[in-house]
Amino acid sequence: MLRTHTCGDIRQELVGKEVALCGWVANRRDHGKVIFIDIRDRYGLVQVIFLPKPDKEMYDKAKKLRNEDVIRLKGIINLRPAGTENPKLASGYVEMLAQSLEIINNCGDLPFSVDDNIDVGEETRLAYRYLDIRRPSMLNKLIIRHKLSQTLRNFLNNKGFLEIETPFLTKSTPEGARDFLVPSRLMPGQFYALPQSPQLFKQILMVAGIDRYYQMARCFRDEDLRKDRQPEFTQLDMELSFIDEEDIIALIEELVAYTFKEALGKEIKTPFLRLPYKEAMEKYKSDKPDAGEGEFRFLWVVDFPLFEYNNEEKRWQACHHPFTSPKPEDIPLLENGEFAKVRARAYDLILNGNEIAGGSIRIHSSSLQAKIFSILGISDDDAKKKFGFLLDAFKYGAPVHGGIAFGLDRLCAIVTGSESIRDVIAFPKTQKGTCPLSQAPSTVEPRQLKELSIKVIEEEKGKPGR
Repeated sequence: MLRTHTCGDIRQELVGKEVALCGWVANRRDHGKVIFIDIRDRYGLVQVIFLPKPDKEMYDKAKKLRNEDVIRLKGIINLRPAGTENPKLASGYVEMLAQSLEIINNCGDLPFSVDDNIDVGEETRLAYRYLDIRRPSMLNKLIIRHKLSQTLRNFLNNKGFLEIETPFLTKSTPEGARDFLVPSRLMPGQFYALPQSPQLFKQILMVAGIDRYYQMARCFRDEDLRKDRQPEFTQLDMELSFIDEEDIIALIEELVAYTFKEALGKEIKTPFLRLPYKEAMEKYKSDKPDAGEGEFRFLWVVDFPLFEYNNEEKRWQACHHPFTSPKPEDIPLLENGEFAKVRARAYDLILNGNEIAGGSIRIHSSSLQAKIFSILGISDDDAKKKFGFLLDAFKYGAPVHGGIAFGLDRLCAIVTGSESIRDVIAFPKTQKGTCPLSQAPSTVEPRQLKELSIKVIEEEKGKPGR
């Protein structure tokens, strides 16, 4: 075995034992006749002592160690001398007396120090993300993300949900943000789209009788980026059959309380405050109001408008998406043409002034869906072209169903106190949508374009290329 323990295992109960450790040199301190190094791995940090006797060769090798060299050590665990303990470290009451040292890999000159007290631009951090993630604060954020994800999964698994993946290569249905398009080599001139959300497929799963579905869904939107936006992001997506708003709200409150307690050790009080959309806008001028002096304060915003009027295009459009159900008591308003008064069976979950989840009860009636499409100016032909496979599925017995999706990146950013969701994503894009690490996006070989029947039009002066 290369190692018998991780650095996080080293405790007082191992005093007198020989152990083998592998990791990175966090720092080296030369005190003349004694050399101290700290060895670090994902699990912790251990102080190691090198003495000139009995192994002068090992001692001289330790003198040349640099930060972030990768090493393997064997040695005996001893108690630290009285007064030298470090209670801030889990291993702070012991140290290793080195008996052998193997240098697995030397580290070159570092572009920045691998610690939390750095002043370096984000572009540089992302270009050397493998170094950035070694920093304790960055590593801890990814660990918290993992804990949140696993706890969310555990809760839903115990509630009878099935985790089911939906396609990445699907049909373009441009209703919200711009789609990312993928050309088809086998069908020249035709394109797949990367999913903006699994919306249509999860509704089809309800028609299929799955009853309770979820997935950690990757979503793709070609939109302008801000600190809380990425071209690819992760949602905890779920859909349920034979439920109403109260069922979903109660389930999500239970999920949030369970997850925060199990993953973060935080007690969350339920039920959460509810605020109608109209009252939120009149009182706070926002549909994402901060619920209070909020460590973690949750708030439901409900009773959203079903439609909003697009002044530029002179037409009504869906506030959420065209499959959101109106409140039953507001359906007569559709016949009267009072579209602005129709409320949606939609709900958003707000945490500290940030929307972290949103969803709705869906339309399951073909006639009501046709009416909504008509109001939105979507013809029968357009509906068939864009959503035909879902509408066809509805002909074969669609249950009452609804769902919700959590923005996992945003939730992780809030609970870790991060300024940007980029800090809780292992390999994010910049605000320009680029990856400094892999240099994506990039040009491709002409033969690849030829295989895809694509021609790149050269950029004209003052105009972008196509």
